[in-house]
Amino acid sequence: MIDNNNKYEIETLWSRCCRMIKDNLTDDAFNAWFKPIQAVSFDGVYLTLSVPSQFFIERIEDTYFNLFSASVRGVFGPQAKVKYSFDVVKNDPDTQVTLAPAPKSSAVMNRVEQQAPDELDSNLNPKYTFESYCASSSNQLALSIATAIATQPSLKTFNPLLIFGATGVGKTHLIQAIGIKMKETSPRLRVLYLTARVFETQYTTAIKQNKFNDFMAFYQSIDVLIIDDIQEFAGKEGTQNTFYHIFNHLHQNQKQIIMSCDCPPVSLDGIVPRLMSRFKWGVTAELQQPDYTLRRKFLLQKAEEDGLTIPADVIEYIAQNVTESVRELEGIVLSLITRATFLGQPLSVDMAKAVVANAVDVARRPMSFEFITETVGQYYGLDSDLIYGKSRKREISDARQVVMTLAKKYTKLSSTAIGAKLSRDHATVLHACKQIEQRCSVDRQLQADIEAIEAQLKH
Repeated sequence: MIDNNNKYEIETLWSRCCRMIKDNLTDDAFNAWFKPIQAVSFDGVYLTLSVPSQFFIERIEDTYFNLFSASVRGVFGPQAKVKYSFDVVKNDPDTQVTLAPAPKSSAVMNRVEQQAPDELDSNLNPKYTFESYCASSSNQLALSIATAIATQPSLKTFNPLLIFGATGVGKTHLIQAIGIKMKETSPRLRVLYLTARVFETQYTTAIKQNKFNDFMAFYQSIDVLIIDDIQEFAGKEGTQNTFYHIFNHLHQNQKQIIMSCDCPPVSLDGIVPRLMSRFKWGVTAELQQPDYTLRRKFLLQKAEEDGLTIPADVIEYIAQNVTESVRELEGIVLSLITRATFLGQPLSVDMAKAVVANAVDVARRPMSFEFITETVGQYYGLDSDLIYGKSRKREISDARQVVMTLAKKYTKLSSTAIGAKLSRDHATVLHACKQIEQRCSVDRQLQADIEAIEAQLKH
């Protein structure tokens, strides 16, 4: 008979239970999920176990339930049931994880050591400030929200904040600018920037090295967590579940969470529903493709920062013809300066045309949404009114998706504006573009159709 008041006896029985579990698992699995558990008490029915976090409970019961329950009943008796206890907050500095830079722009968790709360390397790029961020109507909403968060840290209306947009539109710059401003205002604030891919690497390393507790403790100690490219979490359920618990802890403790993504949450694939719901808790803001005002402003600012003299007509030509992203503009300027330097020639519009022609289809002329819709309708033998309507017939729905894709490619309209013209939302437009891209990779007929329509548009 078990003496329920004998702590030593309970621990001995728990050790027997662990041996049974270990005999049926790999060393890595046992060390990661069962070794950290301690027996607290046993009242004859309920065995109380101390676990590091809620995540442990879910992982054990989801993955190892049959083995775990059989072992407990085998040692403590067929009537035995399990209760769990864990610390909701665990932020002891002595157990925090040091994020060592490797390389400079990223961090990999590779050791545990004592670290004071104010010694955290935030991984923020000092160039990405609000002062160096070009503003225009294409990013005004996102910039206003970002500024509000940075200047009023106690404001939790925009928590979490998710910034989304295509590659190169300035997401990374903007979310890091928030962190930099917060650090300027409150230097001891624990701000951390990293990409979703680095987070995944850290999580995997923590599991392999049996340092999951340290990993969780470190992230629970962050005041402002900035995660870039969260679409990289897609399909990685273990990482998502871990981030879910970190997200909950930070949010419940009024800590700021800032994320970026290449599409709105509704268009994310491979994300578990409970984490997806968290992405939608706060506010979502889109960064659209840079408009003319932003492109011109960026070029002037770039020239000033680099001490360059770029003729007004060259800036005008580039701003008019390089329209996809700020990153593309930066690449064009770099190529232009490189060519002028090596050739020993002054910057000119002719030189700009030569450089831009290697990267951008300048022959593509601006087209109206209505012209694209009419052309697609004629190609498929459909009245354009049907495309604007609500019909979900396959041939009409396909034509509508083609219109959205071509409008995104050939006009300066945002996804929201394109959706509005068809009485849809921006998420539908992004989904349509993704669907057409995926289908074209396997459907030669659809690819041929779109090429034929594009030829008509350019004729």
